[in-house]
Formats: sequence, structure tokens, C-alpha cells
Amino acid sequence: VQLQASGGGLVQAGGSLRLSCAVSGRTFSGYSMAWFRQAPGKEREFVADIFWNGGGASYVDSVKGRFAISRSGNRNTVDLQMNSLKPDDTAVYYCAADRPPYGDRSSRYAYEYWGQRTLVTVSS
Repeated sequence: VQLQASGGGLVQAGGSLRLSCAVSGRTFSGYSMAWFRQAPGKEREFVADIFWNGGGASYVDSVKGRFAISRSGNRNTVDLQMNSLKPDDTAVYYCAADRPPYGDRSSRYAYEYWGQRTLVTVSS
């Protein structure tokens, strides 16, 4: 099982980035797919998640209305479109997968599979 995160970079405040998590190695039907982030000196934080069928998206309050999580069936990826970025969004971002029965979908401890990190830096 592999999750490969990409798309991070440096952007000015107010800009946009699109992160992508490519999954391979097995079928992820029924899985919950999530993005987490960890800023320097802080705990890893839930950002958003979605079921593999594309339903049930949820977000941490701080990104609601700015970020959108989606699943691309053709490319077998889970994407995170990030708009109106703020310096507080600066962090390393991780994608993760949880199979049923689901734990607390906002908890890092519920997720069994993790991708490598991708760094997002938002300058003011």
C-alpha cells in the first residue's frame, strides 16, 4: 500500500495550491481518506477527509470555505484544493487512509496508512 503526496510549495498569502495524494497497492473502496498537517512545534492536526466514493467530506473549522477535498477516480488520487491561503496554513501536509470500521475520522490515531509529507509554506 502506497500513498504518495505531492503539490506543496511556496505561495503568497491569498494564493492557492493543490495537493494530490496518489494511492496504489490495493483497492481503497470503502476507505476514508484524509489530509493532516503539522506546523513546527505543534501537534499533527486533522484538515479534511472524504470517503473513497467521494461522499462525506468534512473539514476542520479553520479551513472551511477555503479548502476542498475531492477524489479523482480516473487518476486514483485524493486532492486538496487550498484557496485563500494564510500564513497559519504553513505546515507539512500528510495524506492518510483508514479502513472500516472507522475510528474517529478527525484523529490521527484512526488512520492506518500514511503518505510521505509535502511542505506548504505561505508567506505574508
